[in-house]
Amino acid sequence: MAGPDLMRTLLYTVNNLLQREKYKAALAVVKGFRNGVVYGAKIRAPHALVMTFLFRSGSLKDKLKAILKATYTHSRNLACFVFTYKGLQAVQQKFQGKSLQSHSFLAACVGGWLVFGDNNSINSQINMYLLSRILFALSRLAVEKGFIPQPKHDPFPLFATLVWGVVLWLFEYYPHTLQPSLQSSMNYLYHDSNVWHDITDFLVYNKPRTAAQK
Repeated sequence: MAGPDLMRTLLYTVNNLLQREKYKAALAVVKGFRNGVVYGAKIRAPHALVMTFLFRSGSLKDKLKAILKATYTHSRNLACFVFTYKGLQAVQQKFQGKSLQSHSFLAACVGGWLVFGDNNSINSQINMYLLSRILFALSRLAVEKGFIPQPKHDPFPLFATLVWGVVLWLFEYYPHTLQPSLQSSMNYLYHDSNVWHDITDFLVYNKPRTAAQK
């Protein structure tokens, strides 16, 4: 009976602690770290699984190690960033007695430099993912604040035209400037489709089985 009673007492103590307002900022930092771990794993694991088995050569063991490494790196980095960001926000708010817009910017700048400043494939993908969304958001904010006039026509078709025109031009003539994962995807779509020997590597496989296994 001591075991269940001890567990109930422990749960009661923990739940009581979680309700204490004076610990809320610190606890939010801890939960932010937890959410970073979970979200990073949920986002990276399926992506790494597909990209590794689709484009990466090597043994099954090597592929599984690559998937685990990518998932761990993404999960760790996101968790550390959330922890740093929320922690610095809380510290600034504590010292100044209120929340300011500059707190968010400065905390994120420090976290970005510490966590996502390392130039590796995972950080590169995350930073470029955010950059595209930042450009969209800043464009909308500029219209909202009146810095640029509201477009009379939907600019999205022009945006799509330029994006695809530029990326394919870069791929065909300056592929070394593109991310390796993007190069792999485009090679599969646009260059591998120029080569076949018979029906097997025309419809069934992308490349001859003997070539794919080398």
